[in-house]
Amino acid sequence: MTTSTPWDRGPVTAGPAWQALAAHAREVGGETIRGLFAADHGRTSRMTIEAAGVHADLSKHRATERTLRLLVALAEERGLPDRIDAMVSGARINTTENRSVLHTALRAPRGASLVVDGEDVVEEVHASLDRMSAFAERVRGDEWRGSTGRPIRAVVNIGIGGSDLGPVMSYRALRHLSRRDMVFRFVSNVDGTDIAEATFDLDPAETLFIVSSKTFTTQETMTNAHTARSWLRSGLGPDADVAKHFVAVSTNAVEVEAFGIDPAAMFGFWEWVGGRYSMDSAIGLSLMLAIGPAGFRDLLAGFHAMDEHLRRTDLDANLPVLMGLLGVWYRGFFGAQTHVVLPYDQYLERFPAYLQQLTMESNGKSVRLDGGPVDVDTSAVWWGEPGTNGQHSFFQLLHQGTALVPADFIFFAQPVNDVGDHHDKLISNVLAQAHVLAYGRTADELRAEGVPEHLLAHKVMPGNRPSTTLMLDRLTPHALGSLVALYEHVVLTQGVVWGVNSFDQWGVELGKVMAGRLLPALQADDVPDLSGVDASTASLALRYRALRGR
Repeated sequence: MTTSTPWDRGPVTAGPAWQALAAHAREVGGETIRGLFAADHGRTSRMTIEAAGVHADLSKHRATERTLRLLVALAEERGLPDRIDAMVSGARINTTENRSVLHTALRAPRGASLVVDGEDVVEEVHASLDRMSAFAERVRGDEWRGSTGRPIRAVVNIGIGGSDLGPVMSYRALRHLSRRDMVFRFVSNVDGTDIAEATFDLDPAETLFIVSSKTFTTQETMTNAHTARSWLRSGLGPDADVAKHFVAVSTNAVEVEAFGIDPAAMFGFWEWVGGRYSMDSAIGLSLMLAIGPAGFRDLLAGFHAMDEHLRRTDLDANLPVLMGLLGVWYRGFFGAQTHVVLPYDQYLERFPAYLQQLTMESNGKSVRLDGGPVDVDTSAVWWGEPGTNGQHSFFQLLHQGTALVPADFIFFAQPVNDVGDHHDKLISNVLAQAHVLAYGRTADELRAEGVPEHLLAHKVMPGNRPSTTLMLDRLTPHALGSLVALYEHVVLTQGVVWGVNSFDQWGVELGKVMAGRLLPALQADDVPDLSGVDASTASLALRYRALRGR
């Protein structure tokens, strides 16, 4: 049974725009990137976009100007401009949860106004930012002290999913701007190794934990939080003042206080903040402690700059829209199953992992907004690794494998650490890899280089592998904010085209429920009740119990 929503557009393949693209894909199927450049010497300038400090070269794609026009027509047919307006105005576009989707309000400048359900959400956001800033200044200025009177020198963020991936990614990206006399660590996995290693060499007298959970009931987060509290008391004594070493990012004041955290040290956020869109809310408190309130506000300014580009730029020159549409092009008409992100900056080591949640939790859906089945493939599998490490790992498959894998190359013109000629060598590699993916190497070119005939087949590089190159000036908080917002809006674009709700995540629920049912059986002293699981799972559970001596 399907239910109508204001944004339903039905199956994407039923519209004329998709049919036109299908016909176009058949027409240009034999075109190569090499050939497109040869036929059009102005291609690069026309397919380069400047957006919020990002210089984006889209010319190394298997796409013509007509391709882009047809893709934009598809976005218009699917109602993308209306959906963008609805999102930023606070309409409840998360229809399955009846919620607004207002992460853009988290970075609106002070003085802006957006009234939703009678409340000015921008005013509330800045009130929260001011509270966060005041707390961060107290910790960074040694005014907030632990229960023994010593200042805080270690901060451990405890969360999972969006409460972890955003903070850890952004901290690692910007740690060159962090307080180097302070340690920042992040715990997410319920595997006890994570919390054990994070606290192994810390002094509890100087450690502050941030427990990030909207409900304050998330199993992984609260298990780690209780272990952290036990660790603290084992080091400082059972009467240690927990409230001096714990703060919460949550909306559940009752559970926060029951844990031992002063409600005055609880930083809240709103139902319209989705987990994977929350790093610029109070979830980013650990980052603010690391880089300071001014750095955090610069991050928000970068987000906002890309938000403004999305809102105010025509679709045919709109960077996140075009990147999203190119992803639809390869997924829908070339069978591309994965998408690789290749940041040529070691500080962005966790950026691909962050994008995995953002993209796949958002658009890994098989049901449209109206409850009907989707009729095309939705989210690609996103993955990646910093260059140049990836070149010695999986680039062989990118260049000569049988799978088509669109790639995003990201690099900065100015290095954070200008060491010898390291940066020039790094950038020579990123430019070379994007070129070789596009152009490859033909048998005739190899012969001209003297390669023997018996090796030609092994050394031919087919090329014609598409990529986007994103160049920014320097890795600053502003630059990071613009990059994250860019991909947020890529996700929006693709979700609108496919007709899915990019802002719920029901697929993560059932596994949690089943784990809750299995836990008592694993821990029971007597014969466990495994009647609700299959024979394989029951057998594994019994084997586990035996190895644990139960």
